[in-house]
Amino acid sequence: MSSMDKRRAIVIGAGIGGLCSALALQQRGWQVAVYDKAAALREAGAGIVLAANAMKALDLLGVGSEVREAGAPVMQADIRTWDGKLITSLPAAKQAEKYGTHSYVIHRAELQSILLRAVMAELTEIHTGKQWIRGEQTDDAVTAVFADGTQEQVELVIGADGIHSEVREQLFGASPLRYSGYTALRGVCTLPDVPIGAEAGGGFEALGQGRRFGFSSLGNGRVFWFAAINAPQGTVLPTVERKSALLALFRGWYKPVVDAIESTEPATILAHDIVDRAPLARWSTGRMTLLGDAAHPMLPNLGQGGAQAIEDAVVLARCLQQTDVSAALQTYEKERMARAYRIVRLSRSMGRMVQLEHALLIRFRNAVMATTPGPAYVKRFDPIVGYVVR
Repeated sequence: MSSMDKRRAIVIGAGIGGLCSALALQQRGWQVAVYDKAAALREAGAGIVLAANAMKALDLLGVGSEVREAGAPVMQADIRTWDGKLITSLPAAKQAEKYGTHSYVIHRAELQSILLRAVMAELTEIHTGKQWIRGEQTDDAVTAVFADGTQEQVELVIGADGIHSEVREQLFGASPLRYSGYTALRGVCTLPDVPIGAEAGGGFEALGQGRRFGFSSLGNGRVFWFAAINAPQGTVLPTVERKSALLALFRGWYKPVVDAIESTEPATILAHDIVDRAPLARWSTGRMTLLGDAAHPMLPNLGQGGAQAIEDAVVLARCLQQTDVSAALQTYEKERMARAYRIVRLSRSMGRMVQLEHALLIRFRNAVMATTPGPAYVKRFDPIVGYVVR
């Protein structure tokens, strides 16, 4: 099929979901252009955990092997108290055996680079510095209009522009952010002494009163970490104050927690309030639709934000094999909404459990986790992690 014969689509947003949707559409014979408002595509962010369902979807997109080479398999996943006492070890090996792949930890910048190379190999156009204004629809096409006067007429527009999606706002109006009750700080560092069991991949979460710390090995001594701290909304600290504040908040904690903070360059520590939005009744209007965080932003407590965007991309491209774009988008919604919104709800529920402040409730939670057998954990998360997208 020549480029003149291909159906044409525009993706707004060059993040994980946007690049995966471009790649998936290319593989189904579409001609795709990606537009992002950033002046340049910067390789930013910290780490991301890609569970088995995400890895299976990346395999379908043809980049799973490269992600495995660049990332580190999750070989161990411990839950500990704030001072390092083991509560339980989640059955990472049993999950990998059951699902046919480990989960992987990878730096977001490396994942984005892999996806960008794959997309560019298919001659997709990547346009930066393009601020979305609106989409003007007819029965046969949609015209994307950008702030610099650029206009592009295509058969489909996909809004993959994140939790602050301007495409979403145009289609369905403004909706408020829902604050989780906690803020997060994240970083990447290099440690000479990684805890035993986490050298190749894996790590732990340490749970305290109204705060927790996650530690994941990226391999070769590199560590991705996050701290989630109960706090009023809008109390994110300036960059220059973040490291000292963290060291004060986590003083006396499990040694690898303090080591990771101390080993992180202060200017690289990221901070933001943890938020999502109330679910929408639909994601599509005519020839325009939403994907990933633009459609179903979720709290990061289950590590499924990126995974669900990748799944969206695979399903959307498959649904668009039918010639009626509007009908295809309705099929996409029906197939994806129930699953995505279930994970939104579960992520909020998990957040309440791991951010507890009351000492008695914390002891009860820890006792329940300590006495729960490994197979029960696998079964609990099987509908999420064991899902195979088609």
